[in-house]
Amino acid sequence: MKAVYIREHGGREVLTYGDMPDPVIGPNDVKVRVRACAVNRVDIFTRLGVRGTRLGLDQPHILGGDAAGDVVEVGSEVTRIRVRDRVVINPKLTCSQCHYCIAGQHELCISPSMLGSTTNGSYAELVKAPAVNAVRLPDSLSYEYAAALPTVFLPSWNILIRSAQLKSWETALILSASSGVGTAAIQLAKNVVGARVITTTSTDEKARMARELGADEVIVYSREDIEQRVKELTEGRGVNVVLDHVGEGFWPAASRSLAPGGRYGICGVTTGYKADLQMGLMFLRNQTVFGVFMGRKEDLRQIVDLAGKRVIKSVIHRVFPLRDAAKAHEVMESQQSFGKLILRP
Repeated sequence: MKAVYIREHGGREVLTYGDMPDPVIGPNDVKVRVRACAVNRVDIFTRLGVRGTRLGLDQPHILGGDAAGDVVEVGSEVTRIRVRDRVVINPKLTCSQCHYCIAGQHELCISPSMLGSTTNGSYAELVKAPAVNAVRLPDSLSYEYAAALPTVFLPSWNILIRSAQLKSWETALILSASSGVGTAAIQLAKNVVGARVITTTSTDEKARMARELGADEVIVYSREDIEQRVKELTEGRGVNVVLDHVGEGFWPAASRSLAPGGRYGICGVTTGYKADLQMGLMFLRNQTVFGVFMGRKEDLRQIVDLAGKRVIKSVIHRVFPLRDAAKAHEVMESQQSFGKLILRP
């Protein structure tokens, strides 16, 4: 099969488009012919070998987590998924044996791994995954739109719906509207919960697109102070929930924008890991700060259902042929896109 792989960590030049052996499935796996796969920030980190993603690379490694396509083979123990099913793959792999997995709390698995990071991934014509990670697609959902769902909607769902339990009468601050997570979180907060949504972005054009997506207010942080604008927009009350996937660079302003009783959810640290935490202010204001990594398997099924009903949608900036994965990485690193980048084998 054709695939994009790396033999060493480095810049975009280490991405190689070439032949790789077809994956061999186990009794509980499925093999999927990939029709579309998404590019995520973790793919770039893995390519570079930074932020905990460095690999031994004693053999070529295929990048990519999110994928949608057609099932072409199922393992001998698989009964729920059949050949020719259209599916999307949840890229977070769990042990299915620890007490958290048995309880259905897959996000707390003690031995998690990630498709494309710790195992060969979806930048390929074929990918294998546990059958429990495959979710059937409704006919109304294209492969491209499906592939863009998991890595951005799962953590957003986990933060907003389950952990923070955002209410319709509350206000959420979504950082970085133009990212995949930002576009997902805006829709969940507005279309599913019905909350007021304030978001941030860098340009007026991105602000316009964020409003079209459902944001009530957009702060253009290149010329506006986030903390001050939140105070103005909330009449000094602050926001009830913050969804932060950017980390250190935005923490000071966003954390000071949190209302008493507010919940601050973190699912990414693209601008840095470390921040000063004012513990005294936190307990005096009864605030909560928490982190999430992806979500539960059932979450993705519900997300796919909502996408099929067009309650939420993937926001796709551009689709590239698989062989042009390096160009897709270049666009993501330029930070000029709005929404997801997709590869099509």
